[in-house]
Formats: sequence, structure tokens, C-alpha cells
Amino acid sequence: MCGICGFVGSGIERDLTRMVATLHHRGPDEAGLWMGEAVALGMRRLSIIDVATGHQPVFNETGRIAVVFNGEIYNHVELRERLRAQGHRFQTDHSDTEVIVHLYEEKGLDFLDDLNGMFAIALWDMDSSRLVLARDRAGIKPLYFAQGGDGGLVFGSEPKALLAHPAVSREPDLLALHHYLSLKNVPAPFSAFKAIRQLRAGERLVWEGGEIRVDTWWRPVFAEDASLGEAEAAARIRALLEDSVRLQMRSDVPVGAYLSGGIDSSSVVALMAKLGAANVKTFTLVYEDGFANKDADRRFARQVSERYGTDHHEHVVTYADVPQYLDDIVTAFDEPFSGVVSTFFITQCIARHVKVALSGDGADELFGSYAPHRLAQPLAAAQAMGDLAHLDESQLALLTGHDPKTLAGILARGDEAARRMAQYIADDAAKEPFYTARMREAVAGRRTEDLVRDLYAAAGTSDPLNRALFVDFQSLLPDQVLPFVDRLSMAHSVEVRPPFLDHRMIELAATIPGAMKIKAGRVKHILKEAVRDLLPQDLLDRPKEGFIMPINEWILARLRPEVEALLSPASLAAHGLIAPEPVQAMLAAHYAGTANHGNRIWNLMMLQSWWKKYQS
Repeated sequence: MCGICGFVGSGIERDLTRMVATLHHRGPDEAGLWMGEAVALGMRRLSIIDVATGHQPVFNETGRIAVVFNGEIYNHVELRERLRAQGHRFQTDHSDTEVIVHLYEEKGLDFLDDLNGMFAIALWDMDSSRLVLARDRAGIKPLYFAQGGDGGLVFGSEPKALLAHPAVSREPDLLALHHYLSLKNVPAPFSAFKAIRQLRAGERLVWEGGEIRVDTWWRPVFAEDASLGEAEAAARIRALLEDSVRLQMRSDVPVGAYLSGGIDSSSVVALMAKLGAANVKTFTLVYEDGFANKDADRRFARQVSERYGTDHHEHVVTYADVPQYLDDIVTAFDEPFSGVVSTFFITQCIARHVKVALSGDGADELFGSYAPHRLAQPLAAAQAMGDLAHLDESQLALLTGHDPKTLAGILARGDEAARRMAQYIADDAAKEPFYTARMREAVAGRRTEDLVRDLYAAAGTSDPLNRALFVDFQSLLPDQVLPFVDRLSMAHSVEVRPPFLDHRMIELAATIPGAMKIKAGRVKHILKEAVRDLLPQDLLDRPKEGFIMPINEWILARLRPEVEALLSPASLAAHGLIAPEPVQAMLAAHYAGTANHGNRIWNLMMLQSWWKKYQS
């Protein structure tokens, strides 16, 4: 695991040194810098595989191909054996990075197809004067880039590395901020900075002769296999998950695991034990405030830990931690972000024990769990029938806990993109009254809903749940879920590996009908069937809670001084994008208890915190 950066075109060694220094947290063990003719590659290394000889950059036998790499290639053992049989000579003992240069020698730009792993890769081909940047299939590892005025290009694992290069401007992208105010994150290919863009999941960038070409080298195809029965689907999920856990346990340093008390992380821990891992260190986040759902996390996590004999650790977080570490969290992202930030706090604990931890991330987006997933099937059926009243019992079961009036309002929005937009924290109409003239001019009528509609148009399948999952796989997962895992764990120099996001599991899940994923109100039904012998029944029956923080409760009860300071008229005047009057009215309603605006308040707080740090 590392942070990578570099450039082609103008730049000097001091620029590269400065860029590399910004990524120290991603790789505190060592630095690697290389300057070629009009090219520079740099990295910071967190030593996990081949600690002794796996230094970067890595070169091929002739020294004409160089690579810096962030991530892990889980099948590097098998790839190395194959490449040796084909005549390739390796300089390292067992570095996973070195297989990349030899695969490129064999297959050119198609080398990515053979990789099982999470990665952001920068490869320089001296003979062709070609730079190749690539991001893994699911978007687990980030990769940003900016074009230089001289036809060059600057790249890095995080925006802070690019901002350290003199050619990259800090000017904000106001359209990206417009999308953030709906989605809680800046969506790829945007960044919060106008000059910087990010590769999407499964994308590849090729720079040659000052020209840039970006294409998609992998994308999941959601197409249901009508011949697939439940028993076969469950068996295949179990086999693939077990093999993925086996591969991702490969490490030269101890490996731990997140243990939230839910199905996903508990299944990973159970399989680690089943595969022979002894005394696995597991980690759970708990709250001293005594929130009922979070107390259940602690209870179920302890139950799994006791069943599999793990060395279990609990990390307590309180409301006071939020203002104390808010600046660190903003710095970790370099962009406004108001999604889950609890990973920052649990990883504080993990970093004291291990450098690597497996997680359950990705299972929700593959097998269906969130409210938009639960609502996809019944809302599609209700639209076809004309109302909610004619839904059958199994469809109604998915609506349990949802206010009928709210559901009717969502249904009245129209197509699935409009219905989905109603489930974000603010749709385009709700944002507009908060904008000043400056922000309205920058947005120029462009809508976040159009981004969502474009995703649905690319989904391919007609299955309502799988269409919703495709949208999340292309947006929520790589733009919000995986960034909070990556940035907030790497802030503490911890590598997180998600076995559910093995590309073979993704491809299998894309063939499973939605009716198997959410069945009669039971979310992730087919996954639960696949792991039912591994976990206690009451855990399998547990309602979905999510890996969240009680930020709404804290904003209402404990964090009011911080809220009012960040969202004061004087603070908002720093950028002049958000009008103070509607913000003050929203705060008044929230603190009077007549409305719950916690998510939108947190969203604006994080925007303000980012602006203060990066634009003041």
C-alpha cells in the first residue's frame, strides 16, 4: 500500500520531492523517487508485501519500463510463476509490484485484465514515451490527474499531491460543489478543484506526445442469469468469498479485521478463522453515549469474536471527538465530504495493532441493503400499477418503516432517476433557494439529477433492484463509500482490504436476479444463505444498521456551538456561494425541533470547513 505521484512535462526534482512529502501518511516506511527525461515518478511506501526488497519504482529487465503502484495484487504469486515460465527474470524476492512491468511487456495495455486486486498504477514506457494511469475495477484506490499548460500531466493518489506542483491551481470547481450538496461527495470525474480530475473506477488514461486518451477498461455487466437457482447462487458466493479472503490474507505483516457486528464483516472474520488464521485482531467502534443501535453493534461483535476466538478491541468515540479531529478529516479528503467518517476513529485504534485489516465493504452495493435498494422493486411495481395500494405482500414488506405520505411523494416524482434523486439529502430544487447569484451563475441550470439519469441509462438490465445497484456501483461505492474507507484509514497508515470486491464476486453478483438479493423484505437474502452456517441466527436476522456515527443527534444536542460558528453569516460570506438567510432559517427550525435537517447541516459544515482550509 502506498501513495503515488508524478508528472510528465515541466517540473523539477524539488516539485516531485514536495509532492511525495504530502503523501507520507499513505506510506511512512520509505520514499521512492525517480527522475527520467521529462518524466518523474514518486511514491511513499507502506511495506506489506516483500518488505525487504519490494522498493519502488520497479523496472523491468532492461530498465525501460518503470512503475509506481498503490494497492495490492492478490494473485501475484500465480502471476509470477506464469511469467517466469515465459522467460521473465525478477529482481525482487516476491514483490507484487514487479509482476506489473512484466505483464505489460507481455500484453501491453491489456495487462490490467490479469490483475486481481485493488490498485492505482502509474507506468512509464520509455521506448514509447507513454504514461499509463489505471484505476482498479471497483475504484478501491484513488487516482487524480491534471493537465499541464505545456501538454504535460500531473498525477497523484490525493489532490494534495497535485496541489504541491506549481502548475496545478487551487481554483474551486463550483459545479462540483453543486453536486456535492446533493450527494455528500464530489462525483468522479470531477474534483473540488477545477484543474484536477479523477479517473473513474475501471478507467485507464494513456498520455502520449502531449495527448490524453481516457477509456473504460472494465465495467460490470448486470444481466440476470435465469437458469441460476438459489442453492447454486449461494454456493458460488460462498466459494468465491472464501477464495477472496484466502487471497487477501496474503501478507508479510499481521492482518486484522473490522468487526462491526453486521453480516458482512462478521462473515469475513468467520472465514479468516476457518482458513486457519489464529488469534485474529478484530476492531469495533462503540459510543459512550449509549445509542441503542450502536450498543447492538458491540453485542453482536463480541458474540462473533467469542465464537471465533479473536483478539477483540473496542474503540470508544464521543461527540467531543468531532470538533477535535474535524480538520484532520477534511485534510484526509482534500474535498468537502459529509458521508460516513467513523472509519477515521476506529482506525486510530487499528493502527496501534496492525497495518492491514480486512473489511466487509462492498456487500451492500452488490446484494442490496440501503433504503433505495429496498424501495426499488415496490416503487417500480407501483409506478406500473398507478399507486402503492395494489402492491402484493412481499412488496409491501419492503416498505415497512417508511412513511406512506413520503413514499407517495417519491412515487409522484416520475421516473426512477427522479425517484432516486428524492432520496438524496437535497434535490436540485431544494438547493436553489440557498444559492447566491454567484452560485446560480456558476451552476447555470445544470442538474445533479441528470448525472443520476445518465447512470440509469447505462444500466442495461431491466431488473429494478439491479438497476439501483448498478447506479450505486458506479457512483456511491467509488465516490463515497470507498473514499471514506481509503482516506480515513490511510490517514493512520492502515491498509484496508475488501474481499467482497474481488472482481469475480462482482461479476457473479451482477448475474443474480434482484428477487434473490432482497426477498420478502429480507435484505441480502442470498448472501445470508451463503454464510448461514458461519454466523449466529440472531445476527443473520438483525436489521441493517450501517457503519455510521450519530451525527444528527450530536448536532442537535452537543455540537450547536460548532455548527453556529461554521454556518454564521460571516463564515458564509467567505465564499459568497450560500445565502445566509435560508441557512439561519434551517438552523432555527432544526433547533426548535420542528424539522430534522441534521444531514444538510453536516453537509454545509463540511463544505465550510473545506473552504476555510483550501480556499481562504
